[in-house]
Order: sequence, then structure tokens, then C-alpha cells
Amino acid sequence: GGGHGGGHGGGHGGGRGTNTPTNNTDAADAEQQAAERNLKRKCIDFHNPAVIDLTNRLYRKTCRSAYMRFSADFLQPHSSYLRLMGMPLSAVAAPNVSQSYLTHLAHVTRAKNSTPVMCLSWTPGGRRLLTGNQEGEFTLWDGITFGFELIMSAHDASFRCMAWSHNRNYLLTSDAGGNIKYWSPSIAPVKELDSHNAQPIHSLSFAPGDTKFVSCGDDATVRVFDWATISEERVLEGHGWDVKCVQWHPRSSLICSGSKDNLVKLWDPRAGSTLSTLYGHKNTVTKVAWNDNGNWLLTASRDQLIKVYDIRAMKELCSLKGHNKEVTSIAWHPLYESVFASGGMDGTLLFWNISPKGSDDPVARVPFAHDMAIWDLAWHPCGHMLATASNDRQTKFWARNRLGSSSGMPDEDKESSSEILHDEMELGNHVGIVIGKRGATIISMQRATGTKMHVDQVRRVLQIEGTVKQIETVKKRVGALLDRVSNDSRDGIHFNN
Repeated sequence: GGGHGGGHGGGHGGGRGTNTPTNNTDAADAEQQAAERNLKRKCIDFHNPAVIDLTNRLYRKTCRSAYMRFSADFLQPHSSYLRLMGMPLSAVAAPNVSQSYLTHLAHVTRAKNSTPVMCLSWTPGGRRLLTGNQEGEFTLWDGITFGFELIMSAHDASFRCMAWSHNRNYLLTSDAGGNIKYWSPSIAPVKELDSHNAQPIHSLSFAPGDTKFVSCGDDATVRVFDWATISEERVLEGHGWDVKCVQWHPRSSLICSGSKDNLVKLWDPRAGSTLSTLYGHKNTVTKVAWNDNGNWLLTASRDQLIKVYDIRAMKELCSLKGHNKEVTSIAWHPLYESVFASGGMDGTLLFWNISPKGSDDPVARVPFAHDMAIWDLAWHPCGHMLATASNDRQTKFWARNRLGSSSGMPDEDKESSSEILHDEMELGNHVGIVIGKRGATIISMQRATGTKMHVDQVRRVLQIEGTVKQIETVKKRVGALLDRVSNDSRDGIHFNN
């Protein structure tokens, strides 16, 4: 990713030592070893690529000839070119859009006693990631090493939305109890107000000048507030059901909202009237997003479609079908105007490019990015990383692929080995571990590998049904799981002696 500047920080540390601790091994030594084992963690350090960009800017941009200006190092699909990889920003003049399809899973985070993650956002410099969960707690993660930093209680009800002001001086958050809070960049509470008749407030958005902000909720209204006086200025009524999303235009006095009544409405916040209504969707509109160019409006819905409207002509540019379940989140890329990512109810993550050279099909897909719905997506301000928040209680970081890797690309050898086979695998005493709590482990493994799996608890075997490649993957994963469990229990016995 942008980079894998420092490479992958040495992976996850060496394997366990072959010499098992004896009785006289000090418990402190064992703890020290465990700490060292956990120290070597992956990191995605963007300082190296940023330095490459700066040097390129100094030596290349001043040159008049187009040849020199765009002769940035052409990267070959080989890992030795990793150190030459710049940030996405360096290629904006001659964009290589494929840099923004982030299909490499960099890290998975999950806080202790975690609950579903409802929303997230990067702090202004992109150094940390802020997530809000169903218990109303903030969690702060480091954006480079992905380490856990802080957890604090923020709301009494479940988080619903976070929005930074354009000048990055304030953060607004809302919850399922109709409460809106102001926070400073150091995550200190400033003020709060109650609105929307104590109904959930699903979305917040700042006006271009940060003097006003808009909210929408389950009371079927869109409300405009004055930021400084914390007073409600307008109530925009017109939707027939819960309003699920709202966003202020990046430069104009124009608000867009999407509702459970399948409508997308454009409002004039000054007059408080509806300017136009878009009737494109056949189910709840879950998200709306303005492109930074101010002309394109992206809408996502539970009818599995994503639509792009050109607001200048008030016409639909394209209707994109790639999700097989409801579309739950969308986010435009911060640098490349034609690229955006979308997340679905089934945990699928898709990347799209809608330029003339783009297509109506997703350009890259991560089929089982999460086990459950992806509630929110947030691009790192530099565009080299994407964070996803999901109902499966995990926050995942996605980075640019290693050069030469093909993950996210469609499989080419599908036809050759599509024959379905049956196989079995001995489990011994670890039947319960493979099944997991309420079947969670086996369900997520089936989804990730595309196989059918069943545990025969009497014979203590795992029955697998799938292609040769899929069965191989399952055996590898289950084998790794069993190794880990038996290693842990064996180490535990030695340490307790």
C-alpha cells in the first residue's frame, strides 16, 4: 500500500521456537518472548513514498518537456519495484487509476468486548482512525501500525454518524437517541444538543463554509442548524418516511437527502423548499455522496443498485449493478474523481471507475471483505488506504496490492477446475473450536472459501464439498487453526508447571 514503503514490517514475527520451555524457565522470560513475538506487526508507512513524491516534484515538475514530466518510474509487476512506488497524489497529473483499487488486506482490528462498528473517520492528518460502535464508544486506532490507542464512552446510545468540518477544527457525532455532540480534534467534548424528537440521527454534513450543518433522522425530517449558536434554523419536510442519508453540496447552497420512501430529494436550505426529486430507486436509499467536482451525485439503495446523476442536466449518467445484496455504504476516492468504493450487506467490497475509460462493471472486488454488512467506508486522505467498518465487529484496513499480485482480479482458471468434490478431515478433540461460538467460525470459513462444510460430531470429522482448490484452501486454514490451538494449549501446560 501507499505504500508498502517500509515493506510489511517483517510479517508477524518468527514462528514459535522449537525448544519448549522447561520447568526452570522463568515465567517472566516466557512473557518477554510472547511480547517480542507480538512486536513485529505489519505496518503501512507512507513516509517513504511521500519522500519519493517530493523528490519527483522537485526534479520533474519544473521540466517543460512532457516526456520528462510524466516519466515517473514505470513500475514493473515485481516486488523489487516496491521501493519506487509513490503516493497516489504523484500520479494525479497522469493518473494510473488502478493504484486506487485497494484489494490487499493490510490489517484486521477488533477491540475487546467489541460490538458492531457503525461509523468511522480518519483524523484530519490521517494519522489515526476513529471508529464509533453500537455501545456509543469511540475507539482510536493508529493509522500506520494499526495498534489500539484509546477507547472512550461518547454517547449513551448506538453511534450513527461522524462528520468533520471542512476546516478540520471540529467533529460532529450523532447517535440513535437523537443526540448530536461537538468534539474538538483532540476528542474532547465541546457541546451537545438533542433533536429529531429523540429518533435516530443517521447522517450529518457541514455546509461549505462550516457555518451551518444539516442532519436527518427517523422522524422523516431534514434539519439545518447554525453551527455557532447551536440553534435549529430550518426543518425541511417532504419525505414520507425515515430519512437515511443527507449531504451538503461541497460548494453550493444545496442539500441532497435519501429516504426510506425510495426518493432522493434536492433542497434549497435558504428557502427550505424542495428543488427537485429523483425517482430512480425502487427501495430505501441508504447513502448519497457528492463528488468533489460538484457535478456528480452518487446514490446507493437497498435495490442493489448504485446510480450516478449529473446534476447539471438532472439526468442519470449510469446505473451500476454489481452487488447481490443491499448497498450499505459508498465513498468517493479523495484524489481520483471517477473512482469510488462501495460496501454491501453481505460484506462485499467493490471498486468502481466511471470515467469514459471506465466500465459499468466493478473494476475490482473483494467478495468476502467482511462476514456481515459493511456499514461505513473511509479513504485515507492520501488515497492509499481504505478503512471499512462492519456489523461483524471488525474494522479492516485495505491497502494497495503488492506489485505483481492479482488479488481482487477475477479468477482465470475457474473453468478448468470447477468439478465439485467431497473430502473429509480429521478433527480429533477440536470439534468445538472449528464450529466456533454459535457456529461463527465454520460459517465465516464457508463464506470466505465458497465451500459447503459440515462437522460430523460423532465421527469427529469435517466434511468438505467444493472444487480441488477450495478444498485445499479449507484444509490449510483448518490445519492452521488446529495447530494454533494445540500449540497454545501445549505452551500453557509448560508455563503452568
